[in-house]
Amino acid sequence: MPSRSKLPDNLKRKKLCRALERLGFEISTKGGNGSHIKITHIRSQKSTTIPDDLRKDVLYYVLKEIQKIGGVTWNDIKKHL
Repeated sequence: MPSRSKLPDNLKRKKLCRALERLGFEISTKGGNGSHIKITHIRSQKSTTIPDDLRKDVLYYVLKEIQKIGGVTWNDIKKHL
């Protein structure tokens, strides 16, 4: 997990979701609440939500949750951005 200072400031949620789809996640706008999107790892069937505002501190915790449910690291995601 990278430190918060090494995370990008301007990562768009749409771009992150496309990378996650390539890595085996299913994206659902119906499972979230309002401005949130629900992502589900296809193999493990575990899910989490991604908020609309991806500030560095929020992105850090979202990435920790993604790694926990799907085993996908930040380096894997960066390759598909």
